[in-house]
Amino acid sequence: MKAEAVVLANGEYPTAPLPLEILAGTPYVVCCDGGADEYIRQGHIPNLIIGDGDSISEENRKKYGHLLHRISEQETNDQTKAVNYLLSQGKRQIAIVGATGKREDHTLGNISLLMDYMRAGADVRTYTDYGIFIPCRDICTFTCRPGQQVSIINFNARKLHGLGLVYPLSDFTNWWQGTLNECTGTEFTIEAEGEYLVFLNYPQPLP
Repeated sequence: MKAEAVVLANGEYPTAPLPLEILAGTPYVVCCDGGADEYIRQGHIPNLIIGDGDSISEENRKKYGHLLHRISEQETNDQTKAVNYLLSQGKRQIAIVGATGKREDHTLGNISLLMDYMRAGADVRTYTDYGIFIPCRDICTFTCRPGQQVSIINFNARKLHGLGLVYPLSDFTNWWQGTLNECTGTEFTIEAEGEYLVFLNYPQPLP
């Protein structure tokens, strides 16, 4: 996916090559409140800072206040506010980085929200330092490397079936049940009726 915009959340700042490449190469960067601090410290200026302004440093709040889009309501988190803003601007292809780490409850929340963004019409991915979270519906095919690890987390899908994976799929009822599967070739397909989340581990370097 070629992203139109990237959301930098206020988790751990990415260190892996792919999320850093996406952050550097995407034309529009929205920082979630305090996530702007490290981005600015790294020598960059975001296109927009979104949130209620409670976690960004006082110095950056003053210096970059003209970029701060304040949304004070507490019904959604800052990541969701950023995605909703981008969707309102017609940007559907969205990459999210910096959404994991620090607090595990925030990490779980940010990951599960990908399903809501997909339902709202976003073509969205979350890139971590270890792999990519991809919200999916029905039949989806992915490119991969032989031996690359993949996990499938079921949300409401039925008739889950995999092609090109070592272990068979079923209608998992707990998140752990679909983890640590493995690709057998250069692509795999998941057949299902409904929604599920794929985590594709970054491939290891070829020997």
